[in-house]
Amino acid sequence: MYKHYFKRIFDFIFALFGFLTLLPLFVVITISLYVANQGKPFFSQKRPGKNAKIFKIVKFRTMNDRKDKAGQLLPDVERLTLLGRLVRRTSLDEMPQLLNVIIGDMSLIGPRPLLPEYLPLYNEKQQRRHEIRPGITGWAQVNGRNTISWKEKFELDVWYVDNISFIIDLKILLLTLVKVFKSEGVSPNDSILMEVFKGNESNK
Repeated sequence: MYKHYFKRIFDFIFALFGFLTLLPLFVVITISLYVANQGKPFFSQKRPGKNAKIFKIVKFRTMNDRKDKAGQLLPDVERLTLLGRLVRRTSLDEMPQLLNVIIGDMSLIGPRPLLPEYLPLYNEKQQRRHEIRPGITGWAQVNGRNTISWKEKFELDVWYVDNISFIIDLKILLLTLVKVFKSEGVSPNDSILMEVFKGNESNK
């Protein structure tokens, strides 16, 4: 009952309340990033959602568009602004995704939405992560985040799909707040992107 009906109600109410509560901070960050990123405070990207339906995820832009002499974008770590680093380390770059939750593309809690090009690489079990809406945070994020392997992440995602409950969602929400406060589970050396998923044969 919770999985199919009440979870969406829970998402909408808490996402709307959270967004309205954080609106002053949202405006301040938007204006600051607008200045820091030459008028581009937001970043959007296509991601697969429930049933692998493609939608556009929205985040705060933490990197600028600086290029080298050949016109190629510089490495991510060189394009990350000081403000962007702060926003990323405090997970505030995820705040605009509350809008994705409000309109129904995402859930507060669920498997993180990954790249569309990963879809053909999943095995049958891993594809089950798309049986529900993707989340801003999830079971994998509170059990290692960027410090665990792809195989472990997918196993945790599928476990969550099979065990969704209000109590588990509440536990994940509380653990997420603790980890954000402590900055736990972030990749060493402030790496910007997770390792690319290349399929199960190369990510055992």
